[in-house]
Amino acid sequence: MMLQIQDLHVSIGGNEILRGVNLDVDAGEVHAIMGPNGSGKSTLANVLAGRDGYEPTGAVTFQGEDLLVMSPEQRASAGVFLALQHPTEIPGVGNLYFLRTALNSLRRSRGLDELGVSEFLALAEERMKLVEMDRSFMSRSVNEGFSGGEKKRNETLQMAILEPTLAILDETDSGLDIDALRVVAGGINAQRRADRAMIVITHHQRLLDYIVPDRIHVMVGGRIVRSGDKSLALELEAHGYGDGAAEPVLAAKP
Repeated sequence: MMLQIQDLHVSIGGNEILRGVNLDVDAGEVHAIMGPNGSGKSTLANVLAGRDGYEPTGAVTFQGEDLLVMSPEQRASAGVFLALQHPTEIPGVGNLYFLRTALNSLRRSRGLDELGVSEFLALAEERMKLVEMDRSFMSRSVNEGFSGGEKKRNETLQMAILEPTLAILDETDSGLDIDALRVVAGGINAQRRADRAMIVITHHQRLLDYIVPDRIHVMVGGRIVRSGDKSLALELEAHGYGDGAAEPVLAAKP
């Protein structure tokens, strides 16, 4: 099993957000996590990536190693990648420089030779085709002045270049129109591999029309309360998440 989460509790300043999350994700699988605002979806993503400010207890193993004791840098080196719901703008830092620096940092940590500028450009141009990005984006500052769709394409490009083992995509569809959603989802689908797992966090079923998951999990009140296949997303779309009780309130199937 690539990722195992057992009885994960997470608090922020004494306020418990996750209340016993259990989840198994194997290589080659895509898992979608759905749920209402405030249910803990983004908290789970941030804790897996190692963001500061959270107080986790429980067990999280990634490829047999204790993920919770790793620094964010160690997690990235091990192959964990988080695509942010709201990608950060970094004025004055060129996209080309940022991506090449990130990739070479990973390569150094794994004992590999760094890529020179020409080698990296060839790689970047190849991967940019996945998200239909123009080469001019390489000369712009990271996400500065980018539209919502351009930011999400850039996040997907980062994933394509860094080639993570576990990709966590936090509301990748947020703020995307239908054309941008199609392009971003296509770029993500092109990166599905037998040795890579993905966790896709979303509010809406529409993303799952493009990125069809192997499993869907419903998070309510800091817990995963229900799991199922793709049909579960359609049920949620029709009937909602319920009132936050132990089980979501869903109408009976016709």
